[in-house]
Parts: sequence; structure tokens; C-alpha cells
Amino acid sequence: MPPRNNLRRFLAAATGLLVAAGAAACAAEPSPEVAVRNFLLNWQEGDYEAAARHTNGDSAEVAEALRQAHDQLDLAALRLTLRPIEMVGDTATAEFAAEADLGIGDPVWRYTGAIPLARTSGGWAIDWSPSVIHPELGDGERLAVTYDVPDRGQIYDRDGAPLVGETEVTAFGVRPADMRDMTEGVSSLAELLEEDPEPLLNRVRSAPPEEFQPLVLKRTEDVSDALLDEVAEIPGAQTEQRRMPLTPGMAAAVVGEVAGTAEHKVSNRVSGPYQAGDTVGLSGLQSSFQQRLAGTATTRIVTLDAGGEETGVLETWTGVESGSLTTTIDSTVQEVAEQSLATINGTAYLVAVDARSGEILASAEQPRGTANDGAFTKQYRPGEAFTIVSAAAMLGGGDITADTTATCAQEATVGDRTFTNPNGSMLLGAPDLRTNFAYSCTTAFAELAGRVSVGALAETAEKFGIGQPWQLPVAAFPGEFTASGDEASIAAAVVGADGVTVSPLGMALVAGAVADGEWHAPRLVRQEEDQDDEAASVAVDPEVLEPLRDMMLASVQEGSAAPLNINYTNPVHGQTGVARQEIGGSERTVQWFVGYQGHVAFAVVVETDPSHTYQFAVNSALSFVQLLPADYTQPAEGSQGNA
Repeated sequence: MPPRNNLRRFLAAATGLLVAAGAAACAAEPSPEVAVRNFLLNWQEGDYEAAARHTNGDSAEVAEALRQAHDQLDLAALRLTLRPIEMVGDTATAEFAAEADLGIGDPVWRYTGAIPLARTSGGWAIDWSPSVIHPELGDGERLAVTYDVPDRGQIYDRDGAPLVGETEVTAFGVRPADMRDMTEGVSSLAELLEEDPEPLLNRVRSAPPEEFQPLVLKRTEDVSDALLDEVAEIPGAQTEQRRMPLTPGMAAAVVGEVAGTAEHKVSNRVSGPYQAGDTVGLSGLQSSFQQRLAGTATTRIVTLDAGGEETGVLETWTGVESGSLTTTIDSTVQEVAEQSLATINGTAYLVAVDARSGEILASAEQPRGTANDGAFTKQYRPGEAFTIVSAAAMLGGGDITADTTATCAQEATVGDRTFTNPNGSMLLGAPDLRTNFAYSCTTAFAELAGRVSVGALAETAEKFGIGQPWQLPVAAFPGEFTASGDEASIAAAVVGADGVTVSPLGMALVAGAVADGEWHAPRLVRQEEDQDDEAASVAVDPEVLEPLRDMMLASVQEGSAAPLNINYTNPVHGQTGVARQEIGGSERTVQWFVGYQGHVAFAVVVETDPSHTYQFAVNSALSFVQLLPADYTQPAEGSQGNA
């Protein structure tokens, strides 16, 4: 149901319609063709008074009937083409083709009309009746355009539970027949609701006058009694209460925002064929699948009698029914994820995936809201959480094993860059790689970085999905590895301090690759192929997999993620990380926990002030695994979840 802009109101060129009337006037005897051509040209150009003079009807009444027909259809353009004329004595019938453009997004109404003519003392004249406008338009009838709009489709979780809750809205609109002055009344309503009056007027002009026309939707909770009183003072303005699926019940950023209420200002924010009162997805899946979820209206051109009752249907364009969408989101996992971040006073994300398939089970954000899509899009440095990938690169090179030792000092200098451990910690002696990994020892990994090439590191990162060309139907960042080949840059990349950026989703997929033994591209919508098939999955080197799992287990059982050591039969595996980076113009500390339990792989990210040392990410991860039902965390097939 598109808005119609007066700027689009144009008249089609008269090419092929007329020959100069003056030339025909030179004929010895007037021809009915002259009268018909001039009538059609004047009608097409909107000069209704001139058109009326070619009829035998009352000029004022004919001109008003033609003008009203134009307004009743709210035409963007009209083209009329003369066809053969049949003459029988002093009468004639002229056939014409009409193309009535109902506006952008609406169809063009094509029909064939017939004009009766009679010879008069002054020449030929159109024998006027409403049927000249359309053969089925009778005396006392008018034209109107009606729309049957399908209800917006639902977005479901993987088990068919709705993710969008119904919201009570107030529909502000008018009953055209009750309005003293349509332009004044609609403009007054638009002013009260801070809307552009033109799209609303266009809707009302072409509507059946006796039917309530909803023009603007506003959440009922935001509607004041004072506003309702002011609307009631406008003749013909009315309100109706309705319930519509507008508000995400969970996974708000994934589901997305639906416009259609006054505060969204659809006409100002969304380009395209939308009319006042429509619902439009502005973000998330609501935007990506707008056409499926909204469907399209069935449009009809009808005739109405003086009482507004429908007397006939002249044309119908059948719309498309709205459809639903089934996601991979698991409501139980999603609810647990949101609860696990609820106490974070700041920015945080938790993404959980099924390690066996890459299906996204949960995407939680803090603060919650449809605009906060950072779980998929935020670009973070991964800190020591990236040692999952760099350890895999080291183990795969053949020069380093889990027993390789390295000093874990408080500080280490590599090239022109100095690295320090989180909180200034250190380990005594010369711990092996497993222990250094378990305690997220930045300095040890920085020193070992000289034994792995930047090419090997980049290749391993890609095998874990970082920079892979996967795509989702919503915005997402697949990660990027940009480190150069000098020793300081390699060391910074190894410990996730520079040269690599990731999203929370990307790191959850990294954990899933270790859990399953194979990296899987993410999936969010069950009916769709969301990603490039060539990048659907990548196997982890089996010789790397077991020591990597053992190191991630050690991190939980004895190292930096020890608070998560709560399940001894199905333990959590993971790695922590801390990275400093500028976010929003200020220096922030980014805390990470990346890990898995059974087939549920997840990543937690919390932005904190650099002065904070509390393990927010680890504790949110602890809350997540404690609240998650046990049957959700059985080991992935082929994994060594109990190792």
C-alpha cells in the first residue's frame, strides 16, 4: 500500500492519442472523432471543465465527476488511447483504452471503455453518463480502492516457539464520510502525531468513505489521554485498539525492530513502496525477510453506492500471503544467556552455537535492545583467547609440542614491543606450553611467537573461520587477520593484542571447532542456505586437536578459568583473554571467555574500565553453564569432552 507523492503526479504524453484538433476541424462535416479525441485529451490532462464541454451533460456535474474519479483512485498518471469508432446514423460509439497508474508499488489498471455519441445541432457530443468513466459505473456510484493486508508473519525459535510478542497498539485513523473537510481533518491529525500529512491524505482519498482507515500506529502504552481527547475533537478522526507482533520477546538484536508506530516515522526512515499504517522491518531478521514476513496486500478497485456499500468489483490484484520464519535460536539457551549477562552494568555479549553444525543457539547482548547487534558485528581484539588458534598453529608446525617450555615472566620484550601478563602475574620456573596456556601467560606465548611464521598463523586462523567468506541474513563480522611478518607483529597477533580482530560469534565458532573437531560456518535460519557451501566446514588437524582440548581443559581445571571447574563428569573447556583497545573514543579493557561444554560452544565478551580486575566474563560464563540444563551439554560426537 504505497504512499503517493504529489510530485509523482504527472500526465502521460499524448503521443499516439491525438492528431491536432484544428486539422480535423477543416473537414466539411464535423466527425465524432474530433469530439472524442478532444474529450479524451482534456480528461487525460486534467482539464475537466474543457472535457465537460464536449458532452451533453451539465458541465459542472461532468467536470466534478471526472475530478472525483481521479481523486477516488488517487491516480499518479492516466493515459487514454482512442480505438475504432462505430457510426450508426446520428449515433456513434467510440472505444478507448485506459491505463490508470495507481502509484508506485501499486498496479496499473488497464481497461477498455466505451463512449456513446449523438449528433446535435452543434455537432457531435458525448452522451454523458457515469459509464463513460467505466462501463460498470452506474448512476449514484463512485470508485474506491481497497486493500486487504495480511497479518505480519511470526519469527520462531528452532522448536516453533514465537520470538515476537504481540504488542497492544492504538490505530489512529479517520472515517472519510464523517469528515467535514478531508484535507483539514487529516492534516490536523498528522500534526498531532507529528507525521507528514501527504501520505495520509493519499490513503484517505482513495478509500471507501464509510470504512475506518488506520493511518498511524502508536504503542498504546505511549498514548496519553490528552492525545486521545485532542484526536476526538477532529471530525471523522477515530482510534481503534489492536494487537500486533512488534516486540521481540528475546534475542532482540537478532529478531530486529519493526516499524509501523508513530515513533518510527516509516515515511522518513524507510524508502520503498510503503503506506502509512504498514509494518516494516528496520533491522535484524525483520528487515532481511521483510517481504516474506509482511506479504503484500490484495488490491481491489470497487464501486460503492451512496451509502458506501460495495456494489461491484472492477479489478482485483491478488497479493501474497505473509509467511513465517524458523530460526536456529533455542529459547532455553537464549533465556539462560540473557540471564547470565543481566547483572553486567555495561556492554557485554554472549553467543552460543551448536558445535556440531554451527547453528546459532543464542545471541544475548547487554544492554538489551534491537539496536545492539554487537554479538555478531562488534570488532574486538581477542587477547589471550586467541591462543586457542595460535597454539593450534604452533602444534601444527611440528617444532612445538605441549611439553615445550617457555618462561612466564611478568614482562617480555619482543622486537620493539613489550608484553605483560594480565594483573602483572607470573609463573615460577619454565612451565610447559600446556601450563602457560592454562594460565593465559601472555609473555610466554609472545616469546614462542618467533617459532611460528605469520603465514602459518594466518592459515590456521582461516581454518578456524576467521576471515572465512561466510554470511548470515543479518549483519555479521567474520573476523580479520592483518598481522605483518616482523617479530613484534607476530608476537602481538599470537596473544591477540594486535593484527587480528574478531566478533563474539566468530570466537564461539572457534570453540565449536575444537569441541567438534571441525569448524562449521554459522547458521541462523533453518530454511535458508546462509553461507557459501565451499566454506561450510573445515576439519581441525587430529594431531593438534587432542593437545588443544587438553590445554583448554587445564585452563578450567587449574588455570585462569578455574571458577568454571564445577562439573567433573562433563567438564567445561575454555580459555580466557584480556585485550586493551579504544572503543567509542576511550580506552577499554575487553574480557573474554571462549569455550565449550559438550556440544554447546560459546563466547562471552565484557567491556570494562581498565581499572577493573574482576573476572566479569568468567563469572558470566559460570552463570551460563550453571543455568543451562544438563541435557544441553552432552559431549559432541567425536569429541573428548570428558578428557
